[in-house]
Amino acid sequence: MKTPAPLFLGIDVGTGSARAGLFTAQGEMLATAKKDIPMWKPREDFVEQSSEAIWEACCWSTRTALKQAGVKPEQVAGIGFDATCSLVAVDADGKPVSLSPTGSDEQNVIVWMDHRALGQTARINAGKHAVLRYVGGVISPEMQTPKLLWVKENLAKAWKRTAHFFDLPDYLTYRATGDTTRSLCSLVCKWTYLGHKGLDGAGWDKGYFDAIGLGDFVKEGFKRIGTRVRPMGEPIGSGLTAQAAKDLGLAAGTPVGVSIIDAHAGGLGLLGARLGKQKVGPAAMSKRLALIGGTSSCHMAASPEPRYIKGVWGPYYSAMIPGLWLTEGGQSAVGALLDHVIFNHPAAAALQAEADKTGGSIFAMLNDHIDALAKAEGRRFPSEITRELHIQPDFHGNRSPRADPTLKGMISGLSLSATRDDLARQYLAAVQAVAYGTRHILDELNKKGYAIKTIFICGGGTKNRVFMREHADITGCTLVLPQEPEAVLLGGAVLGSVASGAHKSVLDAMNAMNAPGKTIEPTKGAVARYHDTKYQVFYRMHKDFLAYRKLMAGA
Repeated sequence: MKTPAPLFLGIDVGTGSARAGLFTAQGEMLATAKKDIPMWKPREDFVEQSSEAIWEACCWSTRTALKQAGVKPEQVAGIGFDATCSLVAVDADGKPVSLSPTGSDEQNVIVWMDHRALGQTARINAGKHAVLRYVGGVISPEMQTPKLLWVKENLAKAWKRTAHFFDLPDYLTYRATGDTTRSLCSLVCKWTYLGHKGLDGAGWDKGYFDAIGLGDFVKEGFKRIGTRVRPMGEPIGSGLTAQAAKDLGLAAGTPVGVSIIDAHAGGLGLLGARLGKQKVGPAAMSKRLALIGGTSSCHMAASPEPRYIKGVWGPYYSAMIPGLWLTEGGQSAVGALLDHVIFNHPAAAALQAEADKTGGSIFAMLNDHIDALAKAEGRRFPSEITRELHIQPDFHGNRSPRADPTLKGMISGLSLSATRDDLARQYLAAVQAVAYGTRHILDELNKKGYAIKTIFICGGGTKNRVFMREHADITGCTLVLPQEPEAVLLGGAVLGSVASGAHKSVLDAMNAMNAPGKTIEPTKGAVARYHDTKYQVFYRMHKDFLAYRKLMAGA
């Protein structure tokens, strides 16, 4: 069988691994490969990685995917990179500079979830700077200016040695091309760059950087954080360098598109799916949400005009789809919360052993146990087994819309029992808590001009029938799974196709390469009423937490 051409490569770096996927111009994936990435946690709230290990994982995954597909290097017409919004430091020769208290240059990446800069974040937010209007009113410790300020204040030698501070997606295109071009996506979403002010450095707010203590960048003309800023998918420089081509197993000069953050790549792999015959244009975006799930989750919506929503990131101009304003909600812990609830329970070890023995999944076993438990207890529907058990999901703070990284989680309704029944109940309550968080984000978006009733969803949760059912029933939205499950990888390939010239624009590429798969409709009636009531508990638990905090402040 002849391999179709041209082909496009998407390279995705998530929190724990790097992946590569080969796609046709119609969005069909031919092969994929993955390699894990090491991580260090030298202190509480410190999370670090290695840019060298990340690049090596990208190269291994690409070479392996090419081999699996039987594809020759010259058949790949374009490459798109996406990655987590982690901070990378390198010297003038592109070598790693340590951002770790250990001093190890290998540890030169501060991972997105790292919360070491909470103090710097609070100081920045106290200034009520004008640029914060474009991040929902408050900056997050997951963003780069608080982390950069922490580096300056705590690692003076690293601050002086570093020639380039990159967002990880932009580091990957730098490593691939030798070009320091930055992505509008990365800089607008994580660095306070004002994309609507213009490209190539026009969007930096000098007053903000001077005010927060990062005036060094202003004096330097922002050369260490980006002077050439371009829209996603635009080809960078002369394409792959000879060394990068050798590393990846590709042809030198292969076009490389300006990069994108991983969750935003998921939006490019989802939101162009046609539910009818008409092409998806800018107006349709106001009725759609892309939910990209994983360790955390992102909720992406786009509109032709800016929408300012308290506690929700954005509006970001041209940060996902060029020409449109992006609104970005999110939850700091989704997969991480479910894992925490399950694997810290006394009944988890025995259940995992059974799953390993049968070749099954602990999640599938818990889902079946929920159904059996509901039947045994005479419940009207499975979701009802959590009637007296409630979880407030902010175990790692709240990204949006409360935008408070200091919040903690709560569980109400525990007993002295620690059986498999209790584990199933707690797991389901955690899934529901995450879904109530999504509903909360949707409510805030729809109050400000969106009319979202359809959620396009990707990530590990899509393989979990209970996760999907609860999200549909709790939000009241139709869930649409993509025909190509690896939507984030597909989003990277979308950028590669634009860089190659195969598609004229990102939106054109999305229309050509996105397609819908299975849909899930919400349940009405008693199920909807039950979740409406538990949603009130979700709100009440947050108020109670704040009340407890206020009481203890006087102790």
